[in-house]
Parts: sequence; C-alpha cells; structure tokens
Amino acid sequence: MKWRVVLFALLVSHLIIQFGEYLISYESKSGKGSGKTPASKPKVKTTPKEAQTYLTQVVNKGRFQKVGDTLTVQAGDTLELRCKGNPVQWAVPAYLEEDDEGRLRTVQHERYGTLILANATAADTGEFTCYPMYCEDKDCRKQYDKGVKVFIFFSDPQELFVPSADYYKVIQLRTNWPTVLPCQVTSPQAKVTLHREFPPMEVKVDGREISFDIKKGFTIHRPKQYHAGSLHCVASLGNLRQSSTTYMLIYVNYPAAPPYPAIQTPSDTVAVGQNLQVTCTVIGEQDVVVDFTWEYPGQKIGRPLYTQDSVQTVQVDGQNRQRTQIILLVDEVREVDQGTYTCTAQNLEGSRSASTTVNLQSARTTTKPKKP
Repeated sequence: MKWRVVLFALLVSHLIIQFGEYLISYESKSGKGSGKTPASKPKVKTTPKEAQTYLTQVVNKGRFQKVGDTLTVQAGDTLELRCKGNPVQWAVPAYLEEDDEGRLRTVQHERYGTLILANATAADTGEFTCYPMYCEDKDCRKQYDKGVKVFIFFSDPQELFVPSADYYKVIQLRTNWPTVLPCQVTSPQAKVTLHREFPPMEVKVDGREISFDIKKGFTIHRPKQYHAGSLHCVASLGNLRQSSTTYMLIYVNYPAAPPYPAIQTPSDTVAVGQNLQVTCTVIGEQDVVVDFTWEYPGQKIGRPLYTQDSVQTVQVDGQNRQRTQIILLVDEVREVDQGTYTCTAQNLEGSRSASTTVNLQSARTTTKPKKP
C-alpha cells in the first residue's frame, strides 16, 4: 500500500515540473515576465468614404422614393425633391429660370437641400440637376462632376409637346455638325415621328443618319443639302395626335477649317510706271464662300482698289477642289505703291492672312532701249 502512495507522489511531482517548464517557455515567447512589451500590429488608418449625392422624391409625408434618370409627374401636382448634401445648388429648365411665377422655391436644411415646384405645368418639362458645393470658408463652388440629374416629364393629357410661343423656328444645318430638332414631348409614352411638309411625307429615322431621344428630340448627325426644308414632329398617345412647331432647316456648307491663302506677284521688283498684279488664291472645299480683304500701301493716299475674282473647280490629288482667286490690280505703279501687300481670306470657320513685299525699280536704273 505504501509503495502506491510513493508512486502517486512521484507522478504528481513530475507533472508539476512539466507544467512549470511550460509556463516559463510561454512567458519567454510572449515577452511576459521579462519586462518587455510584445510588438503590436500597426493600425491602418481608414479614411471614411465621401457621402454620395443622390436625389429622392417626397411622395407623401414620411414617404420617399429614390429618383432614376427620368421621372413622370402629372401637370398640376406639386414636385418635391431632396438632394443629400450641405450646401447644394439647383439647376432647372430655362423656362423656370426666366419666369416661375413664384411656384419654385429651394430650401437648404442641415443635411439636405429641397426643391419644391408647385402647380407644375407641361412647360416645366426638362432636366433638373443638384450640385453639391465645395466650400472653403465663405468661398463655395459647384462640383460639376458630382452633380445628380433627372429629366422630369410633366404629363398633360391636352399637351403632348412642351408649349412654345414660336409658330416656326429657323435652324441652321452645318456640315458635319449634329443638329437637334428639339420637339420635346411631355410624356415618355408618346410615340413621335418626323415629317416633311413639302412634299408631305414621313422622314425615315434609322438611328444612324437621324436618331430620336425622348429627352432631346431628333438629331441629324451629319447634315446634308437634302435635309434642308420645312419639317415638324407628330406625337400620338391614345386617341390624341398633335403636331409640333415647324422647323425651317437652312443648309450652310460649313468648312472644316479657315482658308489658307497663298499670295504671289510676277516679280518682287516692278518698275515705276508699269502695271502690277498681286494674286491671292485659296484651294479648299467646294461650295464654300470665301471673302477677301486687302491691305496695301496705296491706301494711305486713298488709292482706289481694283480687283478681279474668280471661282473654279480644279483637280487636286484626284479630288475635286474649289479654287477661289482674287487679283489686285495696280495701274501705273508709283513710289507710294512700294511696300507690303496683305491678303486676308475668310470663311465661316475663321480667317488667315498672307503677305508679300513689292520693291520698286526707279527710272534711273531702268534699262532704256538703244536708239537705232
């Protein structure tokens, strides 16, 4: 029996020794018991994300809905929008900026701005934008890249098009410049077609040459001569069918760049008493009007300007080009005609100039023919 007690005591002593060694090993690894503080992991600073600006519509008191790209509101209703941010600034359609009759007001709250439009009409249809403002002290500016936009249709069962005071509108078609026919509807459900008045026919809208955007109207992407004329839009919704303002499209062949004039004379030197011709030439696009103006020494004494001009089609690198040319004529050159001649050519895109200098050969140095 005694040997069992001795054996048990030895086993317990062995276990205590092993546990003590384990504690010493743990403290040395963790730094405890040595006065050392274990190295802590560096804290990563996190920058809070900037709050994103967004629009909501107040449907009823306490009820809100997030606004998408477009929104439809019935004419006669009150529109209330909220925009997160402080401060914010609003942009509204031009009609409301000019005359809102006191129906429009904006209020800035602590965390958001509010836009309220009472008794909305079809004419209010357009784009509404909320811009968050960046402020330093009292200096604030719009953050255009963070603006939030919504196009709002104010649907009126009696007005399919946004009302206009113009019976017809003149629009200039410029070569290779997209042209918009702004026949804006008040309902996104309206079906809109484009029509020519003479001869009366519907214009094909293929999405490439001519396209339609419910928020803008029809766009002629690359205007040509045959697009000119009187056109109008027709909108239909249910049993209602209405026509828009008539658009008078006038085609102007706009050049791609200002003209490049070249100026030349038969010789840099001309004898007194001889006639002088200074030629200015522009090679460019066909059917583009080029206007010329001159600056010449004789202007100082009121010497009259005599010119000859011409327009011809010429071949340049296998393509038809237009050569517009003007010749300045100076009869019986005098000393006052010596100096710099400048030709300025101008088209609808701009102007450029070219100059040349004419020197006079005096009568003393002129070689006279020998008498027989």
